[in-house]
Amino acid sequence: MAPAEQDALAVREQLFHERVRECIICALLFTSLYILCHFIITYFKKHTDFTAAHDDEDAAVNRIALGLCTFTLAVALGAVLLLPFSIISNEVLLSFPQNYYIQWLNGSLIHGLWNLVFLFSNLSLIFLMPFAYFFTESEGFAGSKKGIMARVYETSVVLLLLTLLVLGMVWVASAIVGNDAASRQSLYDLWEYYLPYLYSCISLFGVLLLLLCTPFGLSTMFTVTGKLLVKPRLLEDLDEQLSCTRFEEAAMSHRISYGKSSCWLNLNVELLREQFCAIRSKRRKLELRHRASPWQRNLGYPLAMLGLLALTGISVLIVCFHVLELLLDDAAMPRGIQDASLGQVSFSIFGSFGAALQVVLIFYLMVSSVVGFYSSPLFTWLLPERQDTPLTKIIGNCVSLLVLSSALPVFSRTLGITRFDLLGDFGRFNWLGNFYIVFLYNTGFAGLTTLCLVKRVSWAVQAELIRAFGLHKLPLPMTCSCPPGKPC
Repeated sequence: MAPAEQDALAVREQLFHERVRECIICALLFTSLYILCHFIITYFKKHTDFTAAHDDEDAAVNRIALGLCTFTLAVALGAVLLLPFSIISNEVLLSFPQNYYIQWLNGSLIHGLWNLVFLFSNLSLIFLMPFAYFFTESEGFAGSKKGIMARVYETSVVLLLLTLLVLGMVWVASAIVGNDAASRQSLYDLWEYYLPYLYSCISLFGVLLLLLCTPFGLSTMFTVTGKLLVKPRLLEDLDEQLSCTRFEEAAMSHRISYGKSSCWLNLNVELLREQFCAIRSKRRKLELRHRASPWQRNLGYPLAMLGLLALTGISVLIVCFHVLELLLDDAAMPRGIQDASLGQVSFSIFGSFGAALQVVLIFYLMVSSVVGFYSSPLFTWLLPERQDTPLTKIIGNCVSLLVLSSALPVFSRTLGITRFDLLGDFGRFNWLGNFYIVFLYNTGFAGLTTLCLVKRVSWAVQAELIRAFGLHKLPLPMTCSCPPGKPC
């Protein structure tokens, strides 16, 4: 064999081994995420929906739908980790460029992960989740033999009709927007135009949803953190709350025992027991907080509040600075690239510290968006409950989390939280090149976050000061609004 053929064979062999290694790494990462999501969904699912005591067929259908939900949730978690993993990989390659043990971490692997997340997000949103919902609601066509396959046939037909309806709507909308012969001709290419355009619309919806949920979540994080941590003695009197709760528990226990032994009073014992369990749970939580150390009480709460305030302020400052960049430099616009050149330059002017701060801000914004999503009045009903969440609500939660998480890379790059350009098909969205949309989005986020934060912090400080000085115990004057001559 000639030396040139040997070199070509060695190159092909190396490319083959690299491809196999990337496939193994991707499979291991997704398997880990799938197992983690399985435990998460198992913690919230309603066990009566998956037992074969009533109907073995319904239980099998629910288990199949649960597997699809676990897959979707794993894809959503992968979309959340996608941008932080890429930023950390770039910094690791910058710090250790010639290290043998990190040669597997390269641009080809990162680009493949971005493409897989994009593909699985499309697959889950457009096919898997609608199939899971229609599959649980189907019963088979009238006159057909009952069974799982009958449900599969009905679900497939319904999903096909829905797909044709959605694609037709996308075709009409894009033809109206494009309004030229070239755009209409390109619409016949399903894979190259239809699905990316449809996912672009879904991504735009997710980014707009993040715009509404994240500012509200950033302000709500202070309230949520205050409930989880023990406040200092100045802001909270745990002894009084604990004594009141113990008194309520004793009174409720007496009412339950008296209601059982008395035949003269018609008391709803089941309702009283539910109230008793709620009061007892509240008393146990207060006892755990009462046993907290002085360090947790006097140092943990202020540090947590200062940390949240610092992260929120840094996010707003970065967005404001990005607004100025948009006005002065076209390079600040979000764009997509097809080749991931990692390990050449840092994506932050502060080096590794700036990259770490970007990762922390991305996770913080994602957590805040989820908190804001479940705290908003429109989506409170979707909040899952431990061991009592029906399957339809699990499907709704998986779809919502996937929409939010798949828009997170575009959201972070549009706001200027990171300089890491969008890889693969994430950068092909049509609206990313529109200056007015990006500029209004940044200004809207900064304005809404500042407004929500000022309102929430001012009200929280006012409430804590009123409680600290004991003004909330003062009797309020009663005003009568009834007409003269009539008793109130």
